[in-house]
Amino acid sequence: MSYNSVFKPGLFSGQTIMVTGGGSGIGRCVAHELAHLGAHVVLVGRKQDKLESTCAEITEDGGSASWQTCDIRDEDSVKAMIQNVVTEHGQIHHLVNNAGGQFPSPLIGINQKGFETVIRTNLVGGFLVAKEVFLQSMSKHGGSIVNMLADMWGGMPGMGHSGAARAGMENFTKTAAYEWGHAGVRVNAVAPGWIASSGMDTYPESMKNMIRSLKNHVPLQRIGSESEVASAIVFLLSPGANFISGNTVRIDGAASQGTRAWTLGKTSVPTAPYNGFHRAYLPDVLKDQE
Repeated sequence: MSYNSVFKPGLFSGQTIMVTGGGSGIGRCVAHELAHLGAHVVLVGRKQDKLESTCAEITEDGGSASWQTCDIRDEDSVKAMIQNVVTEHGQIHHLVNNAGGQFPSPLIGINQKGFETVIRTNLVGGFLVAKEVFLQSMSKHGGSIVNMLADMWGGMPGMGHSGAARAGMENFTKTAAYEWGHAGVRVNAVAPGWIASSGMDTYPESMKNMIRSLKNHVPLQRIGSESEVASAIVFLLSPGANFISGNTVRIDGAASQGTRAWTLGKTSVPTAPYNGFHRAYLPDVLKDQE
């Protein structure tokens, strides 16, 4: 089996694409699709075992991939990592700024260290990687960047630290698009809503019932797949998006629209999820719903 992409074969042949947080979840899915479309994918993350595992999968499927361990929150480490990739591959054609992480907590339960850690991971780290990719490669050759956000337009109760970081990343996306456009660099973002990904299994037992009920709060009456996020990212990297920059694509089944005053109707014409990722697996927390 191979990735069932909606994009033409060879779309990224001869190109090097970096995916941070590429060892698991949405990043792993994106890396597989990009490799299937001909790119050499450079996976970046802190955990070597996950990076090696995803690289092995891509190689087994006939794709090309390599990995670099890096703590994206450390500027010197980011500079050295980007230099290694440029030295090895000549340039970085595209960047998927996907790495991130958070933990559930009300605002009053987050101390300074916890708040700053999430801000550094979800905002500062993304800034550092994008800046160095621009300085060391894209300022000379052009390219495109897709940043990872989340559905934070109505605030993020229970994850205020992540909401603040993601809102900052949206503004950074707009600023970078404007400042770097002269160099032929496009910068966009995607904002997934509730997606069936391995990250769902990292949350505590107390949140499992809430996770299982998420689909009831989506107008399309389901949660999304990793492939549906990956396909939006691939489009934004593709030549078909060459005049799109400074924008954010919401991938949430319209969950971020409307108000609680409007009661969602029951699904009469359900939409089928797009599952192009041949190595996808359902999170454990959702298995009893099948």
